[in-house]
Amino acid sequence: MTSLSSGHLYGVGLGPGNPDYMTVRALKILQSADRLVHFCKAGRRGNGRTIADAVVPADPAREIALVYPVTTEIDARDPAYGSAITPFYEEAAERLAVELAAGHSLAVLCEGDPFFYGSFMHLWRRLAPRFPTEVVPGVTGMSGSWTRAGVPITWGDDVLTVCPGTLDHDTLVARFRTTDAAVIMKLGRHLPKVRNALREAGLHDRAVYVERGTMADEVICPLSEKTDDAAPYFALILVPGQGRRL
Repeated sequence: MTSLSSGHLYGVGLGPGNPDYMTVRALKILQSADRLVHFCKAGRRGNGRTIADAVVPADPAREIALVYPVTTEIDARDPAYGSAITPFYEEAAERLAVELAAGHSLAVLCEGDPFFYGSFMHLWRRLAPRFPTEVVPGVTGMSGSWTRAGVPITWGDDVLTVCPGTLDHDTLVARFRTTDAAVIMKLGRHLPKVRNALREAGLHDRAVYVERGTMADEVICPLSEKTDDAAPYFALILVPGQGRRL
């Protein structure tokens, strides 16, 4: 095991779900950090901690669970969401600051990459100015998904647009109409809206649906064959570009 710096914050990207896609640097930090920090819903282990199970066993002395007060049950644009989640991040950051000030190294476990739609970023902006910090990049969920789907996403001069499915219908259509390739993240209950927006923009026929990409229970199919409207949060849609082939 490698020796880590005392009082050091690590944001550790664990990849898209399959622990085989974890980096060597991430593995070393998981094995050596004084504390393993993960976000989770009440009563459940976090996805980041579940990925890490393959390489580090549960150890109550090392675990710090940060339990979200809300997740997807309130729209992120609703003022009630901000009223609940902002104090949560403030309190979580101060809780970790106490550990860091005591000289403990903290590894915050992040699905995908910490700087790509990651909850860690809300801790990072509060703690990085105060404590030594290292961010370990990870394979993103979208990268793992287009690889597992066998869908090269951009060719030649293709422009890729990444959209959260939480955007409104008209904004999605406008984004889709001005891009060559697209990835739609944060799908969940927004699948019907996204599907309709893709149809309106003329991209539906080449769209691919991926659910829990790289994981044991992954689902990959053309969006046209996805006949129901059920999708987990960790699902996305890929629209591959059609650019220059040589």
